Amino acid sequence: MKNQGNCDTLKQKIKAFCLMDDAFMSKVFENDFECTEFLLHIIMDKPSLKVQKVCTQYSIKNLLGRSVRLDVYAIDDEQKRYNIEIQRADKGAGANRARYNSSIIDANSLWIGKDFDELPETYVIFITENDVLGGNEPIYHIDRIVKETGKLFKDGAHIIFVNGACRDESPIGLLMHDFFCTNPADMHYEILANKTRYFKEEEKGVAVMSGIMEELIDSVLDDEKRESALRLLKLGKLSNEEIAEGLGLDVEVVNNLTQEQKVLIS
Repeated sequence: MKNQGNCDTLKQKIKAFCLMDDAFMSKVFENDFECTEFLLHIIMDKPSLKVQKVCTQYSIKNLLGRSVRLDVYAIDDEQKRYNIEIQRADKGAGANRARYNSSIIDANSLWIGKDFDELPETYVIFITENDVLGGNEPIYHIDRIVKETGKLFKDGAHIIFVNGACRDESPIGLLMHDFFCTNPADMHYEILANKTRYFKEEEKGVAVMSGIMEELIDSVLDDEKRESALRLLKLGKLSNEEIAEGLGLDVEVVNNLTQEQKVLIS
């Protein structure tokens, strides 16, 4: 049985969540076509856009084994791809990350035998806490151009930055206001307020978020234990069994870390 104090602490943390917290945002938009459509209607300024597929925390791996986890991945009725990323730290919203996300979506969008002209149009969208591009604009659209002519290259790859620091009375500004709201009652858009309220105030929704938070806490603890195991392995003074027992890890986990280190060294 869970400790009541821990349950109360989790509930307080859940109340402090907003849509700029990726764990919370992922649950709000998970398999939710209406919320995802609404978000894209405002960002894309295209009220007719229809979403056919939406996934959250969607993992894609490249041929070298380097994976990326997309906060939200959606496909519309024109087969255009959308990756929506929540980014509070400026460092995580760099140009190279946007480029990588765009490229890995491309690499996983064309089946064998398909012509390159069938590559779908893609949009990598960063919603950032700060104005990372520094132009004092509510939204930035990045497309390739031919330098000599100034004309669009039209390769179908687009990058968009939404400035979370802009919270004026425009549709984008009101959306960003709602993304930073911790209280659903203070949100402008009812569709987002209702879904946020479910995970913050209704019993079933709170239970789901509590379970996710416990998993996140366990994951952090496991990562810390793995880091400690790696440090102890590098010292070379304890056996794998002793390290596993001391850190409360399965000995197989430590054995795997040992093998990984051998591969890296070789």
